[in-house]
Parts: sequence; C-alpha cells; structure tokens
Amino acid sequence: MTSTTALSAALPGDHRECLMRIAREVSVAEGTRLFEEGRRADRFWIVRTGTVSLDLRVPGRRAAVIETLGHGELLGCSWHFPPRLWQLGAEAATPVRAWEFDADRVREMCAHDPEFGRSVGDWVGRVLAHRLHTARVRLLDLYAPHGSGRLL
Repeated sequence: MTSTTALSAALPGDHRECLMRIAREVSVAEGTRLFEEGRRADRFWIVRTGTVSLDLRVPGRRAAVIETLGHGELLGCSWHFPPRLWQLGAEAATPVRAWEFDADRVREMCAHDPEFGRSVGDWVGRVLAHRLHTARVRLLDLYAPHGSGRLL
C-alpha cells in the first residue's frame, strides 16, 4: 500500500488524534478470520504489527489472496459505505496487534464534524480505489489467459 493511504499520511494530525482517542488495542492470533464477505461490517482496524491477508471468493476455486496488509494500514473499508457489508474476507497471516474502531461511533463523529468526515471519507475512498485496482490485477494474474492486467 502506498504511504498516502496509511493512517500516518492520510489524515491531518488533529483528525488522526481525534480518531485515535476511540481506538481499542486488540491482539489477533495467526489464522483467525477477522471478517467474511457478505457479513455486516461494523468495525475496522489499523494494523500495528503483523500481517493480514485480504481475500476474495472465486466460485469453484479457493479464495484468492488479493493483498497483504501490514503496519499502519487500514483493514476494512466496507463499514463506511452502505450497505455496510464486507466485500472481501480477511485473515491474520501472522499474529497481529491492531487498533480497533467501532464503525457506528466513527460515522457519528464524521456526521458531527464535517471536516473530520471529509478527511475520513477521502482516506477510505483512496484505500478503496487502491484495493479495487489491486484486486483487478491479482485476479488477472491468477485467471487471465495472458497474465497480468498491469497497466504500463
């Protein structure tokens, strides 16, 4: 992931501090599923240590790993936009420590402070655009007859 989509570069300092005031530290064991496609997206995380694999179900095949996330990266975007259902799955590839956020509370903060809301929305939108591109390239690498869909 690019540094512009990691929390440290994505939000202005005062908005980052506001968000971090409601963070809850969590630990996740290797192999734990954090979320599944199609289920309710009610929280998100910022990875502190370890790695998390994002995957996508492919009919008739094993789930395809789309991207691996690490330190400072946002895990979970679906909480921000209706219908608020996970569009990917996620599994801890290693033991993970993360900050966890309650999505309802963050959306309330966004509604209460429109400037904060625009910052968060822009950040989540940039991450979402990055993930969409990454998923497209990965699926073409795996399943297209001539390989990668990387644009030159």
